[in-house]
Amino acid sequence: MNQMPSRGQFRLKGKTPAIFIDGEAGTTGLQIRERLAGMTGVKLISIDPARRKDADARQEMMAEADLIILCLHDDHAREATAMAAKLGADAPRILDASTAHRAADGWTYGFPELAPGMAEAIAIADRVSNPGCYPTGAIALLRPLVDAALVPAGFPISINAVSGYSGGGRPMIEGYEAGTSPAFELYGLGLEHKHVPETMKYAKLTARPIFVPSVGNFRQGMLVSVPLHLDQLPGKPAAADLEAALAKHYQGAVFVKVMAADTGKLEAESLNGTNLLELRVFANEARRQALLVAKLDNLGKGASGAAVQNLQLMLGV
Repeated sequence: MNQMPSRGQFRLKGKTPAIFIDGEAGTTGLQIRERLAGMTGVKLISIDPARRKDADARQEMMAEADLIILCLHDDHAREATAMAAKLGADAPRILDASTAHRAADGWTYGFPELAPGMAEAIAIADRVSNPGCYPTGAIALLRPLVDAALVPAGFPISINAVSGYSGGGRPMIEGYEAGTSPAFELYGLGLEHKHVPETMKYAKLTARPIFVPSVGNFRQGMLVSVPLHLDQLPGKPAAADLEAALAKHYQGAVFVKVMAADTGKLEAESLNGTNLLELRVFANEARRQALLVAKLDNLGKGASGAAVQNLQLMLGV
């Protein structure tokens, strides 16, 4: 692999890289700020809360920052990107935690473990899109199997997932914490979820998967699962072949681990507060069926944890 660039390869506006979180009052922004608060080698700069919707004040922050993290709704993230571009040579590098640019040209996808060379590409990129929580799990499971030709790009795929309510925005969070929301519910039943294009692009799928998200009455944590009929796959692989391909792909990865699977239960919350992603292959060889499962914290590797990992790569800290 290529050597990681150091901070010295980028023109800094001060001795220490300055970070501005545009939208730091939201769930992801608050978590990123908390994770960065104890990190050495970076300086957090903040806008006056009374001026956080003031375009001039935000652009002033961007002019001062070496890197900005966008924790905004998609339309506002696009507006912020255009605002930063107007600064010309003083424009900061951008890490976008919204959905706005995840499948857009000119943006580097912020999943360092996706493929060889991705960490290096993130490290030198000016614009990085942070992956979505659901796609992180689905892509992590599927991309290595597509690359290894164990799962065809056009294979009919179903992706089922459950997340803690913290990923659903303020109204959902308030509803669950007030006790007025149901214990469990499916959503996205129009089969047009905004995470599907991202999942297809980076898992290298050519056939649109059926994606069924759901939310449970727990704050954070996530399980993403993909069922497979092994005899319908080319070569009729064993489940052990799928597990071996995943293990080979993520060999040496710090935050992504392929775990042994048993036939017991699997809960969603044990990785909360971490940047870890665990992958498992459950199987019944007698029935020739397998279930791929990813476990992660939807606010960790699925959001703020991944953002901090990408920031560290971009700034060499």
